[in-house]
Amino acid sequence: MERMSGLDSAFLSVETSSMHLHVAMMAVVDPSTMPEPYRFDRLKEFIVERLHGMPTTRRRAVQVPFRLNHPLWVEDPDVDLDFHIRRHALPTPGGNAELADLAGAITGLPLDRRRPLWEIHVIEGLQSGYIALLGKMHHAAVDGVSGAELFVNLFDLTPEPERRPTGEAPQPERIPNDVEMVTHAVMSQVRRSLGLPALVGRTARTTSQLVGRHRDPETVAGAVPLTAPRVPWSAAITPHRSVAFARVSLDEVKAVKNAFGVKVNDVVLALVGLSLRRYLLDHDCLPPSPLVAMCPVSVRSQDESGQYTNMVSPMFVSLRTDVDDAAEMIRFVAEATRGAKEDHNAVGAKLLQDWSEHAAPATFALAARVYSRLNLADRHRPVYNLTVSNVPGPTFPLYLFGARLVASYPMGPVSEGAGLNVTVLSYLDHLDFGFLAARELVPDLASMAAGLDDAMTALAAAAGIERAEEVDAPAAEGEGTTPEAAAHTPTPPKPRPARRSSGGGSRVTDSNGKTGPRRRSPATEA
Repeated sequence: MERMSGLDSAFLSVETSSMHLHVAMMAVVDPSTMPEPYRFDRLKEFIVERLHGMPTTRRRAVQVPFRLNHPLWVEDPDVDLDFHIRRHALPTPGGNAELADLAGAITGLPLDRRRPLWEIHVIEGLQSGYIALLGKMHHAAVDGVSGAELFVNLFDLTPEPERRPTGEAPQPERIPNDVEMVTHAVMSQVRRSLGLPALVGRTARTTSQLVGRHRDPETVAGAVPLTAPRVPWSAAITPHRSVAFARVSLDEVKAVKNAFGVKVNDVVLALVGLSLRRYLLDHDCLPPSPLVAMCPVSVRSQDESGQYTNMVSPMFVSLRTDVDDAAEMIRFVAEATRGAKEDHNAVGAKLLQDWSEHAAPATFALAARVYSRLNLADRHRPVYNLTVSNVPGPTFPLYLFGARLVASYPMGPVSEGAGLNVTVLSYLDHLDFGFLAARELVPDLASMAAGLDDAMTALAAAAGIERAEEVDAPAAEGEGTTPEAAAHTPTPPKPRPARRSSGGGSRVTDSNGKTGPRRRSPATEA
């Protein structure tokens, strides 16, 4: 049993019926490489065996009375695996539209707080013959980096699954009674209060330093919260979600990076910026000022690797969607990112975590509910427009119970006033993009995800690079399709021909039957 950190607790406290704060990962695997024919019961057995030794999958959250202190993580000896590991079958034809729609439906449901905060959904019936696994885990338990590390524990380096020791079953833990929890909460608050004057002083000095940086015309600074323009998804959100997938070549991204002398993350942000610019132009709602992205930055040290807790801090970056030229955009984005990093360093890696320790869960929860119920996100300038997160993944092939991993699409939560999240995970020689949005605010998410293909073409042309005709599309080859942009409908990611650009393209369909151009992405269809 242990007390949650302030930041972990905050993710639980600010969650509402409309804003679900879990992260998700869609893994598409090829069962043809399994030593024995695929059977759900055997796969479930394997998952149970691998999860047995992971504390994150065995513990549940216990609230302190009156929310006087951060909740406790307590071992749950009676995990109902039939509840946590579920089986689905896609309707015909089992394509990207169906997989994306099912993913949207699953991610639009909150996790049950009476149980350990995770689920794994095994999805069959993909047109390509692949199997998909959609894992959900609450942000209170993991951040993007630790979540990816946790998910990778299900995989092996070869088709032959490694036998791992299961260890002893956890012993039931005694949950403190209400009096004990209240007493401990009061004592903890007193102890934390002793450090509050020093934290206030440090925050005042940091704020003064930041203001000085932003007033200096010679300084390259990052974007400022509450200066973002309003776009269609800058509004109060509902519980409903839409999902889309996309894939780009990591080799092409690195070639663009080298040509412009920037970072891979700068190219990712420029790709997102160009895609959003095209989407907003197509909908006649491009604002004159640039969109602002909130980019979570891992502050996890080497010694803290393997700890499944939140160790992140926000960085605010201008996506320069006001710039039409791709070469100018990537240069401006690289400069904006550099300024945002300097701002982030000035603030300090642990300032948010330090303040979160002093945040009263009861106050957080009440404020979040009031903000959501009154739709206050509609009444002020957006804090930021969207979240963009880039998580490094493995450069070598992985296997799940012998099934080769074809693609992995991460999905992060959306928030009030920022109903769009783009999360990126590298795998082998690709970058896999997961788009998740408030469904009513972005009903045609497929076309937005499809815009990454044109964005990649524009950046490659600006860098003087000749693109391949299309990215690896395992589905079309009998390996699965590259779900470059499958949108919110229960189907596996697969590309459909769309308006062509110099780099090739395809058309994707979302849950509303709308289509948009897109490149092939390995997901589901053959």
